[in-house]
Amino acid sequence: MKLFEGINRNVFVLGVVSFLTDVSSEMVFPILPLFLTSVLGAGKEVIGLIEGVADSIASLMDIFFGYWSDRSGRRKDFVIAGYGLSSILKVGLVFASAWQHILVIRGTERIGKSLRTSPRDAIIAGSTGEKSRGKAFGLHRAMDTLGALVGPVAAFAVFTFFGENEPAFRMIFMIALVPAVLAVAVIIFFVREPKAPITARVRKPRFWEALRMLDSRYKSFLGVSFLFSLSYFSFALLIVRANEIGLSVQDALVAYLSFNGVYFLASMPLGSLSDRVGRKPVIASAFVLYSLICVGFIAAGELWQVVALFALYGVFVAVDESVNKAYISDITNDKTRGIALGAYSSAVGAAYLPANALFGIIWAAFGAPVAFGTAAAVAVSAGLLMLVQK
Repeated sequence: MKLFEGINRNVFVLGVVSFLTDVSSEMVFPILPLFLTSVLGAGKEVIGLIEGVADSIASLMDIFFGYWSDRSGRRKDFVIAGYGLSSILKVGLVFASAWQHILVIRGTERIGKSLRTSPRDAIIAGSTGEKSRGKAFGLHRAMDTLGALVGPVAAFAVFTFFGENEPAFRMIFMIALVPAVLAVAVIIFFVREPKAPITARVRKPRFWEALRMLDSRYKSFLGVSFLFSLSYFSFALLIVRANEIGLSVQDALVAYLSFNGVYFLASMPLGSLSDRVGRKPVIASAFVLYSLICVGFIAAGELWQVVALFALYGVFVAVDESVNKAYISDITNDKTRGIALGAYSSAVGAAYLPANALFGIIWAAFGAPVAFGTAAAVAVSAGLLMLVQK
């Protein structure tokens, strides 16, 4: 089929892996706050601590695991270890009896995510030609998002049959182990390490040397991405704003499904579009779209408007999670691709934490229009810089 032309088997297999993993994760992590509050008796400040620790670990360690995977030349081993660690730790959820247990599990599970993400993306890039790389990353994100749609539905079904009680929570944690273990098995038996170019089989650079080897185009893109990330706040804050506008819990679910549905449908076509017209105009357009979404959340007042904004947000994330990685892969070589992808994740993550805090402070002090308007201005600036960089 022309739709899948240029897509290597590794890309399909890693797409299946991400689908299975997200089915498992999205069964568990959306209900963890409820498990913490209703079963373990934790407060909101504890949930904030757990999620803050998890997000920090996930982003700030990416650069180091990306570098080590470059140096070892055995990226598949990192991918197996990362998915395997996350799978094993889900066993702990079945037996967790205190919020401290969840803190350790979530934090360590995020180490598994860092361990696998950059090496996995480097395998996708190394398995695909530049002319179809956007499509490849788009397909991978689409499969991942499909899992994010299936997982919550599975958890909802368990709650529907068994009620919202402690045994139902622990049953979901046990069921979630099945796709997680299957994902690891798929990697072991079906993923093949791409053959590195002859030029890449030379002395491996040390950490700081590898960073210096990244060219000016990459460093310029990293700077623009860092600037944009200062406008990029948590999805949860969009839900809060939607609720402030007047959406009920059921309405919020509709909005969330519209986001994931569009994200799933748009990932591969937008990745393919970047293969044809170039990465930079697609990325710049996504930054501008994000600014328009922020403005939309200032003006929106009806359900259909908010649902439409969440759908547009799905378009933005489809680009942000696929085309950006394809662009980085294009402007780096195999020898430094892992550290380049890891440094990008770490830089974006480093900006993400203060950006959320600052956004919340501005919102509390001056109101939603000022907070969302400020984010929109920063995003537009990043979009313009993206267009003019060399």
